[in-house]
Amino acid sequence: MNSIERNQHIGVFDSGFGGLTILQEIKHVLPEYSYIYLGDNARAPYGTRSFETVYKYTLEAVKKLFELDCSLIILACNTASAKALRTIQQQDLPKLAPNKRILGVIRPCSEQAGLFTQNNNLGIFATSGTVSSHSYEIEIQKFFPNITVTPHACPMWVPIVENGEALSEGADYFVQKEIHALLEKNNNIDSILLACTHYPILLPKIKKYLPSHISVINQGSIVAQSLKKYLLQHPEIESHCIHSGKIQYYTTEKAEIFNTIAECFTHSPIIAKTISL
Repeated sequence: MNSIERNQHIGVFDSGFGGLTILQEIKHVLPEYSYIYLGDNARAPYGTRSFETVYKYTLEAVKKLFELDCSLIILACNTASAKALRTIQQQDLPKLAPNKRILGVIRPCSEQAGLFTQNNNLGIFATSGTVSSHSYEIEIQKFFPNITVTPHACPMWVPIVENGEALSEGADYFVQKEIHALLEKNNNIDSILLACTHYPILLPKIKKYLPSHISVINQGSIVAQSLKKYLLQHPEIESHCIHSGKIQYYTTEKAEIFNTIAECFTHSPIIAKTISL
């Protein structure tokens, strides 16, 4: 493909439901565009899978979103951004669609990291896959070499959210446990980035148990503002985007299951279609 066709959507991909929190923020900041959300719910979660598997699954999703006429794709999944984005950008995109673009969620947050912490001690809650990739440490060091980044994996948080237990007493136990474990690693932390798109659903619990002097950063608003800036700086992409204000939802799971759980993230009814990758 040598050029971008007109009437293109902005694609938003996640391994499951968490990317809906990113899409909500993007829609709030940029309500005029047409979006397609794709969740690979049948194969979620990605957080514990190998680099090779995450890359394979993410590439399949990217190809599907290209087929659905997306000229710009946001990988609204920290694990996919950490384990697959760079390879797809450098190795696959030049062959698949050289004039289309794929963006992640790690770099926008890393570029803003210096605004989060007052004492250069930043904590990160993330999935095991994101933590093991060291992507946040690597990216933040590029922009802010003086910041000490302390990541911590929270393996139970995604299942808690996706099973509708975010308000349960069990959630209190696991949230309190992981906060204690992170602060044991570094008790100088003054701010924490929620580097998994599911975690904002647990924000009331997190704030309940987090010391009051520690601030919490939700990456959704950062990604949304970064996308707004990107579109202003790249009119060759923006000029092909549809301005319909509509969202289409696709899932690799049964649509009925997706619709029910998705409402926990969007707080409004969702009608999705099942799709194969």
